[in-house]
Amino acid sequence: MAVLFAEQLLTVDGWVQSARLHLLDGRIAKLETSVAAQAGDERHAMIVPALSNLHSHAFQRGMAGLAEVRGSASDNFWSWRETMYRFALRMSPDQLEAVAAQAYVEMLEAGYCRVGEFHYLHHDVDARPYADIAEMAGRIVAAAAHTGIALTLLPVFYAHSSFGAQPPNERQCRFISDLDSYARLSDRCRQLVAKLPSGIVGVAPHSLRAVNPQELTEVARLLPEAPVHIHIAEQLGEVRDCIAWSGARPVRWLLDHAPVDARWCLVHATHVDADEVSGIAGSGAVVGLCPLTEANLGDGIFPVAEYLKAGGRFGVGTDSNVCISVSGELSLLEYSQRLSRKVRNVVKRGAQSTGAALFSYALDGGRRALADARFGIAEGADADLVSLTVSVPATIGRSGDAVLDSWIFASAGGVVDCLWVNGIKQVENGRHRQRERVQTAYKKAITELCA
Repeated sequence: MAVLFAEQLLTVDGWVQSARLHLLDGRIAKLETSVAAQAGDERHAMIVPALSNLHSHAFQRGMAGLAEVRGSASDNFWSWRETMYRFALRMSPDQLEAVAAQAYVEMLEAGYCRVGEFHYLHHDVDARPYADIAEMAGRIVAAAAHTGIALTLLPVFYAHSSFGAQPPNERQCRFISDLDSYARLSDRCRQLVAKLPSGIVGVAPHSLRAVNPQELTEVARLLPEAPVHIHIAEQLGEVRDCIAWSGARPVRWLLDHAPVDARWCLVHATHVDADEVSGIAGSGAVVGLCPLTEANLGDGIFPVAEYLKAGGRFGVGTDSNVCISVSGELSLLEYSQRLSRKVRNVVKRGAQSTGAALFSYALDGGRRALADARFGIAEGADADLVSLTVSVPATIGRSGDAVLDSWIFASAGGVVDCLWVNGIKQVENGRHRQRERVQTAYKKAITELCA
C-alpha cells in the first residue's frame, strides 16, 4: 500500500488540510484528514482529482499545425477536413500507434487520466478491412497500455457522406462500416480493451450526416449500458443541411428520434437554440465541449451559461489535439463566453471561484460521459490523482480554489507535478515515465508521414 500526504487535498466534499491517502489495488482505500505526515509517506503540496478527456481523435495530433495556410477560397471546417483526409489516408498501423502514444503522453502530462477515443480510422489505405477487423483499434489500445492512460474506446460507425444516406466519398474509405461489420468490430474491441485496467468500450455513431435513422437506432442498441457519443451541430452548414433533409435542427431531430439520456454525449452541439438547450439539459446527456479545436476550426461558441442554468452537464475534450492542455481548454471555454457577452466570470457553480467551477463541471461531466462513475477523491474511488506545484510563479502564495484559478488562467505550464492512474504514477516532476521512448517513435512516424 502506497501512502500520499497532501498539505491540501480537494475531496468530493471540498478542500481539506493535512491529508493522507492510502492507495491499494488502484483505489483510495483510506482517507485521513487533519493528521501529520508519517515516515515513508510521499509528500505533496496539493493533490486534486485528475480529469477525463472525453473526446479525442489521437491520429490528428500528427497533423497539428499543418492546416494553418489559407487558400484562395474562404477557409473553414470543410476545407480543414480535406487536409485531415489526406493525412488519414496515409497512416499505417505502426504510425497510428506512435502518434496516439505521443498524444496520450501529452494528455497525462497535462493532467488527464482517461481519454475517450472517438476512433474511426478502421481500414487499410485501400479501404480493405485488415485481417483483424480491429487492427487499428488495437493500436489505440496498445498506445493506451504503453502510456498508462485509462481508455474509453469509442469505435465509430460511419456509413454515409451526408444527410439522406448519401454514399461515402473515396476520401472516407478507411472509415466505413455496415451494421454487421460494426458489430464484429465492437465485439473485437471489447476483447482488446478487456486486457486494460478499467478499460471501457462504448459506441459512436459519427454524426447525423454519417448514419441514417435505422443505423442510429441499431448502433445505440448494440451495447445497452455503454456510453453513446455523437458529433452534432458543430457547423452552421450542418444545421442548414439537416433542416433541408428533415425539417428540424440537428439536436432537435436527435432528441425527437433517439432515446437520448445520461448514456449520451453530444459532442460540440455548438449551434443550438433555447429549446434545444433545455432539451439536452432535461435529457441528462453530457455536452462534450472542445474549445481549442472549436476555435481552431471556427466552429462557434456554445451557450454554456444558459445550458448550466437549465441544469446541464458538460465535460471537455481535446478533439483534434491541435494543442493538449487542461488549462487551455478550460480558460478558452470561459474566455469565449466573456468575449461574446462582454462580461467576466461567466461559468458559476455555487460559491466556487470560476476556475474551480470549470474544473468541477469538467470532472463530473467527463467521467459521466466516459462511464467512469468512481470519480473524485473519496474512500473507494479510483486513485486517479494529480499533484500540483505551488512553487511556480503562477501558484506561489495561493491555496485552495486560487491554485485552480491560477493553473487555468495564469500559468504557462509547469503546474502539474505528478499524476497517478489507477494508483500507478505515470508522471513525475512533470514528465511522463516513457516520454523519450515515445517521442523517438513519434519522430520516426511523423518524418515518414510528412515526407
